[in-house]
Amino acid sequence: MAKMKIKKNDLVQVIAGRRQSKGGDRGKQGRVIEVFPETNRVLVEGINRITKHTKAGGAERGVNTGGKLVTEAPVHVSNVAVVDPETNKPTRVSTRVDSVERNGRTKTQRTRVSVRSGKDL
Repeated sequence: MAKMKIKKNDLVQVIAGRRQSKGGDRGKQGRVIEVFPETNRVLVEGINRITKHTKAGGAERGVNTGGKLVTEAPVHVSNVAVVDPETNKPTRVSTRVDSVERNGRTKTQRTRVSVRSGKDL
């Protein structure tokens, strides 16, 4: 399992799928709510919204009113790309290794960098 380059709270854009004019999500941007590295999927705010029909019933913490529940479903990580903070366009992510000196010791620090503009993410 490869390490995922998309993290929680990243602004991402959908780069694959159905066009917006046809009712799809391609081109839309949203924040990552949750990351699922086991299945290589991410949950993005406002993207891949699905409707669940729930039945009314009693639960331990109160009464559940039935109806339609609209929520987001996970999207595969290959279908989204991180948005470059400078150009507001999708970009790939690389890492830059810096050596930082603290308390007389040199430590390495990894920083996520946008490939498109070279700015830190």
